[in-house]
Amino acid sequence: MAYLNVETSLTGRRWVGPAQDVERRAEALAQSTRLPPAVCAVLARNKLDPAEVPGYLAPSLRDLLPDPMVLRDMEPAAERLLQALQAREKIAVFADYDVDGGASAALLLVWLRQMGHDATLYVPDRIDEGYGPNEAAMEALAQDHKLIVCVDCGTLSHGPIAAAKGADVVVVDHHLGGETLPPALAVVNPNRQDESGDLGHLCAAGVVFLLLVEMNRRLRGREIKGPDLMAMVDLVALATVADVAPLIGVNRAFVRQGLRAMSQRKRPGLVALSDVARVDTALKSYHLGFVLGPRVNAGGRIGAADLGARLLSTTDPIEATRIAAQLDQLNEDRRAIEAAVREEALAQAEYRGLDGPLVWAAAEDWHPGVIGIVAARLKEATNRPAVVIALDGNEGKGSGRSVGGVDLGAAIQRLASEGLLLKGGGHRMAAGLTVARDQLEAAMERLGELLARQGAGTGGAGDLRLDGLLMPGGATVDLIESLESAGPFGQAAPAPRFAFPAMTIHDARRVGANHLKIRFGDLGGPNLEGIAFGAYDTALGPAVEGAGRAKMHLAGRIDLNSYGGRNSVQLRLDDAALA
Repeated sequence: MAYLNVETSLTGRRWVGPAQDVERRAEALAQSTRLPPAVCAVLARNKLDPAEVPGYLAPSLRDLLPDPMVLRDMEPAAERLLQALQAREKIAVFADYDVDGGASAALLLVWLRQMGHDATLYVPDRIDEGYGPNEAAMEALAQDHKLIVCVDCGTLSHGPIAAAKGADVVVVDHHLGGETLPPALAVVNPNRQDESGDLGHLCAAGVVFLLLVEMNRRLRGREIKGPDLMAMVDLVALATVADVAPLIGVNRAFVRQGLRAMSQRKRPGLVALSDVARVDTALKSYHLGFVLGPRVNAGGRIGAADLGARLLSTTDPIEATRIAAQLDQLNEDRRAIEAAVREEALAQAEYRGLDGPLVWAAAEDWHPGVIGIVAARLKEATNRPAVVIALDGNEGKGSGRSVGGVDLGAAIQRLASEGLLLKGGGHRMAAGLTVARDQLEAAMERLGELLARQGAGTGGAGDLRLDGLLMPGGATVDLIESLESAGPFGQAAPAPRFAFPAMTIHDARRVGANHLKIRFGDLGGPNLEGIAFGAYDTALGPAVEGAGRAKMHLAGRIDLNSYGGRNSVQLRLDDAALA
């Protein structure tokens, strides 16, 4: 049965509440821990026993960080970097152009700089060179550098790495590996086929961090003090959230402790980016994924590909301010480009049909820098894996995003091995591909078949999952702070959503271009304010505004609204239904 009997909400969704076993577990946790029931509802969905709760609420790297040496090739990678450091050899860092690549490069550049060694940064142009190492760039770097470290890329780059004659290549990556490894000195990657997969949830920056931990450990054995790695965990946190890595295990500690490091405002790049984005509250995982991340990504999408890595690695506040302003403007430009492509892609996908296991669109003249984010929008709108392809001549470059429980990267890699793609790879939630124009239809049909085998396309347009009921009087600042202790929230750890049943809407009005502001309450109780961003782009805004005094069920997330130095609780309204 649908939660609160909401089979079809104002946005066309079915509401789904917690399962009975989760509710029973939440009640037991509330009795044994004395935590608020709403917090216990979040803990219960993670199947925690009472004894596990204290550690879960306070995740620490001391307890959760794995031994770096469990990863294959960690020893030769660490030793080769230390050898280059000792011999003062020239080192190049070849990085991907997204947030994870930029943060991974920054980690390595900052660590080397603090050891008195400046390295060369190389980030390929998305349009001219494409993703990952290419033969021309690797051959050129090898002429002037004894060691090339590829971060967040390189696992499938057999030809380009072979072209780096005269230089050793170390790959530090997290993308799915193939049946054979490239001819590198070391490939450190928890998603190699010969790895256990226990650390497959790490982003590339997390893997680079483990490499730095191992190098520091080896330096200590030689009575040399290495850089303070806890001062660098902010970069791992940013990459973990922005790359949509699941917030489980050590990733929770990376993000929790990284946010704490960010609050000290010691990294000029993140300070400048937060300021230009007008962030005036303590940073949360939301800001990393939806405020800072997109701006760091903007350089790789439509501007200079190395801007993100340069921003994150600089120690100069003036340079940081200048780069942050560039990225902020590029992000504005990206939004305009994205909006046009998104409208065309959605219309094409709707014409093709939205009820299959895969949603896809392809066209000429789409900017390759925005197809990934448009794919994410299609995925969100349809609750299905989505691929968007920019065609150019006889080829198309595509980017895909997946839904929970469907491994898109593995399917793309299978497609490439079957010869239907020129190349392709990625990880569970995101992947990239290059396809010949005359193979496009066949490739997408086959990809749909592979995804259907994993269960894609079996759900509706998106059930709204709720963690329980809440009344306005119970939505307090203290409760929000308690809920935050169960975070961070993100991929594989969704922020808690609650239903407010049978509320009276006292005021509903349009604010800004398309947002809805409401004030609501229950009979005789306190009122609460709510905001629904973009509500007038859907049926939600007009329906709530026009509902008059009719009772409505409201669903969403509660958070703090800081204004004039005062904190108050507000509902981030996601959906509503007539009671």
